[in-house]
Amino acid sequence: MKTKAVRLYGENDLRLEEFDLPTVKDNEILAEVITDSLCMSTFKAVKQGIKHNKVPNDINTNPIIVGHEFCGNVLAVGKKWATDFRPGDKFVIQPNIGAENCYAPGYSYQLIGGDATKIIIQDQVMENGSLLHYNGKTYFEGSLVEPLSCVIGAFNANFHLEKMYSYKHVMGIKKDGNMAILGATGPMGFLAIDLALHGLKKPKVLVVTGRTQEKLDLAERLYSKDEARKQGIDLYYINTKNSKDIKNAIEKVTEKTNGFDDVFVFAPDEKLVQQAETLLTYDGCLNFFAGPTDHGFSPRINFYNVHYKATHIVGTSGGNTDDMKEAIYLIESQRINAAKIVSHVLGLNDVAQTTIHLSEFSSGKKIVYTNKDFPLTNLEDFCTKKDDFGKKLSHIIQKNNGFWSLEAEQYFIEHAPKI
Repeated sequence: MKTKAVRLYGENDLRLEEFDLPTVKDNEILAEVITDSLCMSTFKAVKQGIKHNKVPNDINTNPIIVGHEFCGNVLAVGKKWATDFRPGDKFVIQPNIGAENCYAPGYSYQLIGGDATKIIIQDQVMENGSLLHYNGKTYFEGSLVEPLSCVIGAFNANFHLEKMYSYKHVMGIKKDGNMAILGATGPMGFLAIDLALHGLKKPKVLVVTGRTQEKLDLAERLYSKDEARKQGIDLYYINTKNSKDIKNAIEKVTEKTNGFDDVFVFAPDEKLVQQAETLLTYDGCLNFFAGPTDHGFSPRINFYNVHYKATHIVGTSGGNTDDMKEAIYLIESQRINAAKIVSHVLGLNDVAQTTIHLSEFSSGKKIVYTNKDFPLTNLEDFCTKKDDFGKKLSHIIQKNNGFWSLEAEQYFIEHAPKI
């Protein structure tokens, strides 16, 4: 069976190719990918090539399929997994499949990745419990399960003392505590805001900072202060572009000087990390969420506070399977509206160039429909289209408050040109 896939051969060397898949073994699963969501983690892997710890050294001769935020349908099941999965099952994948060398789909393998029409899922994925049933109505929201799970993982990784001087820790953000999310004006930051407002454990105060007013205004439109109040949360958006001291800027707006229980850093900036630590109250937890490309990233941290104020410092890289299951629940139950972070759609034909230049595009998730031939298009730009296809999609998008939707996806899948 033939597949079309975007494969990595070296630094910034992505190629869309067609090739034959081998016969599926008894312990494997054949699947079709419907959607993939482009991720900055893939951008970093493409930029670094074999320097990336998940990318094999021989990709120049054995290229790997990129993309790890994907959703699709099972086509055929080897007999080992016939009681667990059936043809037609909709699925998502947890990329952290338990490989000792940290290899993962979308970074490391020749036959499995999100930017492909058909893939073979190897035995280890199922053995690790990383192939998950997904019953959401849309495929694109299935592709957003993995990024949401990363944020859930970060929230779950924070911890606090059970009580003062106790060595027992309560995992997760502090319920009804003070939370700050710094540099949170990208799609992952938006998911973090949504999770703070609608997740299983919520803060009482939420401060969101950024350096671009336009992005902060968008965040406030998507996640309003009125909605936060309905959830029992005081929400503040603060532009820190001209603030030399973020702590003073936040205290001035919120009039709160007792510090924060949970502080998340969503931008790989050493100065921002250093200032984030100053926001913490006693037993506060600093979570460095942003993944730096600099292996020597080393901001100064006040270890006096680590000693005397019980400051905790954590970081996570992706979510685990339990985080994925929580993300599936939150999306299937529509507690989290993941459609709010979708800004563009495209076909498999435009994945290579879009991924290489991903950092240059406006914030928002880019959803790939892998069986389609379609240029990267901002949802807002469909209103300028003169053809019937573009005008119909524009009408659907406007009808859904400017968001991508089940109706938009179904129309796109049915009518967009095939790859």
